[in-house]
Amino acid sequence: MRQFVVIGRDVPTDPDAISLSDIPGAGRLDLLCRCVSAGVFLSHGIREAVRVHLVVADEFTVTFDSDTLRHLHPDERNVAARIRDALAARDDAIGHMPADVSPGVELRRMGLDATLDRLVGGDGRGPDGTLVQLHEEGDPLGDAEPPTDPVFVLSDHHDFAEQEADAIADRAERRLRVGPEPLHADHTVTVVHNWLDTDGYASY
Repeated sequence: MRQFVVIGRDVPTDPDAISLSDIPGAGRLDLLCRCVSAGVFLSHGIREAVRVHLVVADEFTVTFDSDTLRHLHPDERNVAARIRDALAARDDAIGHMPADVSPGVELRRMGLDATLDRLVGGDGRGPDGTLVQLHEEGDPLGDAEPPTDPVFVLSDHHDFAEQEADAIADRAERRLRVGPEPLHADHTVTVVHNWLDTDGYASY
């Protein structure tokens, strides 16, 4: 399983504040939509065993699970509508129990800290995977060994806030950068997929 946690700091939690005619105006929701598409879609297909978790305003986490997704298309408007639907279902998320939005999409009433605890625990090594921070000041991706069941965490168009960086540092096994130049978050997801697809650029 490959997982990506993307922090969306400015996305509104009120679904009525999300206009499908102005997706960038909703806290750069367009970038998060592209991260979902880069995470779960192939050309004319959907990847297996990938989850993308969008942490919205440190209050809610919207999860897209490629293995159970249905009727999702890679355009930003379609993905944004699904995120808006998820936020509209937030009253059904009780405690840490998710609200089922549509096949393959869930919303949990969790911020970053609780989401990381759920995915990797307090030490970053379980129950579901190993936490890797993607950061432009990390070690080169090409020099690292691809981890088993990785959980990659990255930020939107902002750098990590101090509290976020501390929460990640407490759990991350390593910090990696995908190249010599800073990339958009969705491009970073694509590069990481290629790195894993090729077993660390070793097999094409």
